[in-house]
Amino acid sequence: MPRILSLLCLTATLALSLAPVLRADQKDKEDTSRSHTAIKPAPRDKGWMPRHDKFVEIAKRGDIDLLFLGDSITDAWGGEGHNPKAPGNEIFENEFKAKKAANFGIGGDRTQHVLWRLQNGEFDTIKPKALMLMIGTNNSNGKDNTAEEIAEGIKAIVREIHKRSPKTRVLLLAVFPRATGKDQAAKDAQTAKINAVNEQIAKLDDGGKTVKFIDIGKKFLAADGSIPKEIMPDQLHLSPKGYRIWADAVTPALDELLK
Repeated sequence: MPRILSLLCLTATLALSLAPVLRADQKDKEDTSRSHTAIKPAPRDKGWMPRHDKFVEIAKRGDIDLLFLGDSITDAWGGEGHNPKAPGNEIFENEFKAKKAANFGIGGDRTQHVLWRLQNGEFDTIKPKALMLMIGTNNSNGKDNTAEEIAEGIKAIVREIHKRSPKTRVLLLAVFPRATGKDQAAKDAQTAKINAVNEQIAKLDDGGKTVKFIDIGKKFLAADGSIPKEIMPDQLHLSPKGYRIWADAVTPALDELLK
């Protein structure tokens, strides 16, 4: 009987000590099993695939210390595989190319498309020292995804980056402000959604050890909170002046992450 009691006590103690681990494991399973588009890797149409293939080609050549990753706003930084007349191209060529930078931004991409690209060749052969990520605005249209879903998509991208290259330090940018569309209520709702996304992904910041989060959105705004057309002509995409503001805002952080 004493031996049975001892075994029962030991079993109870082990069960209590393992409970937090089991709960955490269950939570991970729940997080990854949730089904929504922002975390489900997906390619796009045939016109999109050649751009992805070009980035795979660039990645296979290697020698990339700094990677830009995102949608059309990143795409317009220019560089190899992009429009040489892109508004950010001159700055990219003159200031970032020397840092061994490459740009894997594609216009129209959502979190699920970036996830697919990372899993299908763009991140197989490179391990950049630093990566600047800004994605999510295309998921925020109307009822496409909730703020929570968009944040989960961005977190999934960061996890995928570190899964494939644990030492890559991510400069995670807040989703930029926008004011597209004619309906003010819809614009306000989208702004609120983007702000909620940024609030959630800011929690990924660990002081730059693996992720550094910065929000430079206010630098694009006028004193009254509006977006000047000389910075964002269509209230979404940046002008050369906008890319100058962006470059000045992130270069010190990128230089620190590249060390």
